[in-house]
Amino acid sequence: MTISMIGIDHDRAPVDIRALFAFTKKNAGEAMEKFKETAGIHGCIILSTCNRLEIWASHEDDQELSLYQCLCQLKNIQDDSYESYFVSRTDREAAEHLFYLAGGLKSQILGEDQILTQIKDALNLAREHFTTDSTLEVLFRMAVTAGKKIKTEAPLAHGNPSVIHQAVSHLKEQGYDMHGKICMVIGNGEMGKVAAQTLRDAGANVTVTVRQYRSGMVSIPIGCSRIHYGERMNFLPNCDIVVSATASPNFTLREELFRDITIRKPLLLLDLAVPRDIEPSLGRKENITLYDMDSFHTEKLSPEANESLVRAAAIVEEQMAEFFQWLDGRDVIPRIQEIKAEAVQDLNLRIEKILKKTPMQEEDRVQLLEAVDTAAGKVVNKMIFGLRDSLNQEAFLECVAGLEKVYEE
Repeated sequence: MTISMIGIDHDRAPVDIRALFAFTKKNAGEAMEKFKETAGIHGCIILSTCNRLEIWASHEDDQELSLYQCLCQLKNIQDDSYESYFVSRTDREAAEHLFYLAGGLKSQILGEDQILTQIKDALNLAREHFTTDSTLEVLFRMAVTAGKKIKTEAPLAHGNPSVIHQAVSHLKEQGYDMHGKICMVIGNGEMGKVAAQTLRDAGANVTVTVRQYRSGMVSIPIGCSRIHYGERMNFLPNCDIVVSATASPNFTLREELFRDITIRKPLLLLDLAVPRDIEPSLGRKENITLYDMDSFHTEKLSPEANESLVRAAAIVEEQMAEFFQWLDGRDVIPRIQEIKAEAVQDLNLRIEKILKKTPMQEEDRVQLLEAVDTAAGKVVNKMIFGLRDSLNQEAFLECVAGLEKVYEE
């Protein structure tokens, strides 16, 4: 069994390239089902966020598999030049990447918390669509465990860092005061709610757009106002800041929508969506400054953060060792069971010769043989698993192979 993944992220590709390969929750489920239909693939998980897309698969060792080509077929993309934006990883390299990722160590904002939830959500979605298998199931669960340990034992950030938190911090460093600013947040999903709450906590007056057909069903952060999504352009000229964070495949703010309104004061547009929510050309209009997902990056690490990275690396190594011990053990356990069965049978044949010469009741003879079976199985298990605990993996596998040859003769 081989673990393979391909990925594209904020370090390798700009937001417009990432948008070409992004998945919504609905079409991610459909895509995983199609991936698993590929011959030789046992499991598939898709992790799709604003900053990255990753396709994970467990498959036969000897299978020639191009996850990139499979992805392009799903997306109807025929341009091979995009492949340069992707990175491919297998086995240990892939597992290490996932464990570091779960700890927030590969995020645009180092130590951010959202990626851990996104990894858990990706695993749950794969379960819902029956596309995960035992290998990916255990890998992702142990990566989540590693991420949680890093958060508690090697914290890299305080509070709840996210792109909107970084944006507010960046603007504050530039002297921009949020207090009293009129803000509109387009989108009331998870990221929209975080954005609204963050701006509200910073002292802004926040209004959230909601879809009319859902207006009676949704909640918005405490202290925020609401308007229908269709009223956003009427409200926009009053705003100092507009944040858009939806899962829409289309622009929520287009240049043509600004033809009938006048922007009389400086307006900040923050596009927190992938694909983009705000048409890029709006950033060239007078009085408008446009930021997107790639506008905010973590600054140089502090000495404390570097110390946390060292502790986090130790946690990753520990969790990886546990995972690969499980993975290697999963393959060797059937072999151990066969060796045990052969050894017990060998012992029984030898004991039966002795028992035939020993006067005893047949019932007692049967009970004795059953007791010998149980005791022999425990002794063989103790011996073999004792070897596993005292030898390195390579030496242990050589011992298992040698025991197998004993009973092949």
